[in-house]
Amino acid sequence: MIDFMNPVAFLFFIPVLLLFLLRKAKIFSSPAFPAILSDWGGSAFKWKGGFFKFISAIKTALFLAGYVLVVLAFSDPVIHHDQKVYVSRGNDVLFVLDVSPSMAARDMDGLTRLEAAKQVIRFLAEQNTGASFGLVQTATEAALSVPPTTDRKTFIEHIDTMTVGTLGEGTAIGTGLSTAVYHLASSKAPEKCIILITDGENNAGSIHPETAASLAFEYGIKLYTVGLGTRGNVPLQYTDPVTGKVFNGYLESDFDPAPLQKIALMTDGRYFSAETVAGLSAALNNISNREKVVQTYYLKTVDEYFYDKILIAAAIAFALAWILSRIVLKEVF
Repeated sequence: MIDFMNPVAFLFFIPVLLLFLLRKAKIFSSPAFPAILSDWGGSAFKWKGGFFKFISAIKTALFLAGYVLVVLAFSDPVIHHDQKVYVSRGNDVLFVLDVSPSMAARDMDGLTRLEAAKQVIRFLAEQNTGASFGLVQTATEAALSVPPTTDRKTFIEHIDTMTVGTLGEGTAIGTGLSTAVYHLASSKAPEKCIILITDGENNAGSIHPETAASLAFEYGIKLYTVGLGTRGNVPLQYTDPVTGKVFNGYLESDFDPAPLQKIALMTDGRYFSAETVAGLSAALNNISNREKVVQTYYLKTVDEYFYDKILIAAAIAFALAWILSRIVLKEVF
C-alpha cells in the first residue's frame, strides 16, 4: 500500500496550475513587441520550425516532469509491505547436485542439465521462504557450498556460480550423500531431507551410496533422488575450468535408475525421473509438498521510501532540460 507522509506538499501544484490558467486567459503573459531581424544582406531571420519546435516541447515537458518529481519527493511517498517473520523453524533441505562434465549435456529444452537444475532450484528457493536450503556439489569429490540457511541471496548466489568439472570428471554419489548427512545430522529442524540430482551412476569415491543412505535413515533424514536427462546421443560442450580446454561432441546418455530408486526407498523417500525442465520442476514441487512443515509467523510491516530516488530522477530531468535549452536551442536566460 502506498502512502504519503507529507501530503501538504501537493499544494505546490496550485501555483503552477494558476499560472497556466492565467496565461491561457492572457491575463498574465509577457509583453511582446514585433521586430524584424535581418543580416547585412537584408535576408530576414526565420525560426527553423519542425525539429526545434519538437525539441522545445521536449524541454518544456522535462522541466514540468522535474517540477512534478520534486513535489512528489517532498510529499514523501512510502510503500508499506507485509513481511512474514517466522517464529518457528522450517525444514532443512540440502541439495546434492552432480557437477560432473556430463551435466553439460544440452538436452533439457535447450538448456544444459546443470542450467536446468539451477533454474528450477532457484525458483523453488524463492517460493519457499520458510525452509532452510543448502547445497553440496559432487563429482569425483564432494564439497559443501552452502550449509542450510534461510538467507536466499547467499544460497542463490552459490547456485548461480556453479560450473561443471570443478570437482573432477567422476560421479561420487556416496561421497556427496555422506557429506550432506554429516551436515544435517545435528540439525534441530522438524524435518530434514536430501535431494540428489544426478544424471549418472556412482563411479567414484570410497563410500557406497547405500552406506550413505543407511546413515541418512539412522539420523531421520529422507532422501529423494532425481535422475536427470534423456537417453541416447545428446550434444555436449563444456570448458575444463582447470586447463581451459573446450570439449565438444556427443554423449551416449544412459544409466540404470534402479540404484537411485533403492537408496531413496531405504529412507522412505522417492525416486523421480526428469527429462525436461517441466518434469524437473514437477519433481521438486512434489518433494516440497511432501516435506512441507506448518510454521507459525507474524506479519511485520516494512516501509520502503523513495524520497532520494525521486529527487535523483528530478535532477536528471532538469539537467536534460537545461542541455536542450542551452546547447541545442541556444537559449539565453
